[in-house]
Amino acid sequence: MKVVPIALNTFRESVRDRVLYNLILFVLLLVGASIFLGELSMSQESKIIVDIGLSAMRIFGVLISIFIGIGLVYKEIDKRTIYSLLAKPLHRHEFILGKYFGLCLTLFVNSVVMALGISLALLFVKGGADPIQIKIWPTAYLIFLELMVMTAISLLFSSFSSPALSALLAFFLFIIGTFSADLKLFAATVGSGVVKVMCQALYYVLPNLANFNFIMATAHGNTPSVGMMGAATMYAALYISALLAATVMIFQRRNFK
Repeated sequence: MKVVPIALNTFRESVRDRVLYNLILFVLLLVGASIFLGELSMSQESKIIVDIGLSAMRIFGVLISIFIGIGLVYKEIDKRTIYSLLAKPLHRHEFILGKYFGLCLTLFVNSVVMALGISLALLFVKGGADPIQIKIWPTAYLIFLELMVMTAISLLFSSFSSPALSALLAFFLFIIGTFSADLKLFAATVGSGVVKVMCQALYYVLPNLANFNFIMATAHGNTPSVGMMGAATMYAALYISALLAATVMIFQRRNFK
């Protein structure tokens, strides 16, 4: 099984990517700004830090998953290193899975670092331990699940399209997935039967990223339930499996000769 070496190599390559460092720096600046804004707002410090910090973690995590994810396959093809890789006793599905889990490992490390940064910011502002420091971690886990879904989407487009088009399609799905609940609402209110069926189909086919967004509730001191986290984990696992299966199927059919 060659998945682990490929995943570790992808992790090392992702860590060296300058885009990654620029985004992390910007996130740290946003966390610092949230501390400043929190001190300006009476009794709203924790809410502002959690809201801005988790939102920054989500948005810039998505940017990392897209901008690095779209190049996972394309870079190997563009540099022609794909020929030497596939000439070895390496199956194409192992190559895809290794690339995917390598970037997911990068996103996991980044998510933990960002969540720790938010916890330290809360510790600094509150001058000690605060229950909300624990409550951000389940929400951070849901954000990581969303990033895993977005990485699978980016990898799917990277397997057959150019980086520019892949990024555009991935952003398009991210925006639609964020507001996918509106598709279901629109389907319930629209009069046309054809449009209703189309909206319902899109609702179930496209990613429902609202399943992973609990940021606003966490900022108000709430925590996602165990049942919600379990359902989100199952949904992410099924959707990612379908995306990776489609990616492998497309990649298997590509001719690199």
